[in-house]
Amino acid sequence: MIEIGSIVWGVTDVHRAVSFWSEALDYQLKYPESDGWAILIPKSGSGIQLFLNKVSSPKPRRHHIDLFTDDQRREVERLIQLGATRKEWNYEPDADYAVLQDPDGNPFCVVQR
Repeated sequence: MIEIGSIVWGVTDVHRAVSFWSEALDYQLKYPESDGWAILIPKSGSGIQLFLNKVSSPKPRRHHIDLFTDDQRREVERLIQLGATRKEWNYEPDADYAVLQDPDGNPFCVVQR
């Protein structure tokens, strides 16, 4: 059996990413933050850890996370208040997701459950 142990997320500013993703996902640091990387884990319960890895390229990487919620509108507003921005996207008519970008410009989706 194999399972996902961690999602590795390329960022240019580890501290800023820790701040944003900790609040966005209700995660906490697994170990003290480093300049080059940090690992976030759920505050309660189990779940996939998020490994924030410092990269030198300013361009967003080809990865994204889908965040599932029962109240997409509220979560999108909350994430924008934390520093996310809306990404311009060509949505299909019955789209159940909103595409945002984290403060580093990495895209992620907020999906209505």
